[in-house]
Amino acid sequence: MTNYPYYIPYWRKSLPYLRLMRADAPIGYWLLLWPCWLGLAISDVSYESLPLFLFLFLLGTLCMRSAGCIINDIADRDFDRQVIRTKNRPLASREVPISHAVLLLVILCILGLTVLTQFNKTAIWVGVAALPLVLLYPFMKRITWWPQLWLGFTFNWGALLSSAAVAGQIYPWAIALYISGVFWTLGYDTIYAHQDKDSDILIGVRSSALRLGTKSKPIIALFYALSLLCLYISVELAGLTWPAFVGLVAGGLHLVWQIQKVNLDDPKSCLTMFQSNNSFAAIIFIGFVTG
Repeated sequence: MTNYPYYIPYWRKSLPYLRLMRADAPIGYWLLLWPCWLGLAISDVSYESLPLFLFLFLLGTLCMRSAGCIINDIADRDFDRQVIRTKNRPLASREVPISHAVLLLVILCILGLTVLTQFNKTAIWVGVAALPLVLLYPFMKRITWWPQLWLGFTFNWGALLSSAAVAGQIYPWAIALYISGVFWTLGYDTIYAHQDKDSDILIGVRSSALRLGTKSKPIIALFYALSLLCLYISVELAGLTWPAFVGLVAGGLHLVWQIQKVNLDDPKSCLTMFQSNNSFAAIIFIGFVTG
């Protein structure tokens, strides 16, 4: 743990805790938030209510993404010490004590629950149902080659929650949107996992990147294609108009560019293409809002 002198400003002392919550890596917040916002954009929420829903889901995402990162780092701290990319994380490096991490986790969960209670009862129960997915995710890499699939189940839950929050039920278009998100996550997180494949082999953890090996690119392309297909089904079920379909075409071209551009043996390239999925989701969102 870092012992800061008394004259170090308090905001500097908070930096390890912000890093514990991944405030220095906002892409994770965006990838959790987009399924929520896409669900809102495709729903029949009124334009008067939309800003409030967008804000509530933003707050909820900030709380629960941060909480999820803390849970992950508590479970993985011994593994993280053996991986170059993660060995300096606050818990792995002992910069933040476990007791402080647990306290911060409790605070974030209380804040997240407070946001959740602003919705109707159906949405509250849908939100609570996601907790096992969040709690079990850190352990998936120990027991399956497909922790990215579990992440897809977890990260895209907002597509279901947004439908429940707006309408009090989960519509078929929300289920299609959720499945689309699962395939999308399988694609982008397999790219991300290629950064750590050498370290993962050494420490004995599993990933879709290791499972697919040299076949990764065509399989990622398949995941992306299935994601687009499910997005198309979602748009059709929701009855959106032509701007939404234009967004799907533009988003599809972006995914094709990702596949062509990424070098799965170059960690920097993997990170760049992974982060570019923020742009993909923004394209789809604009299409949904205008459609």
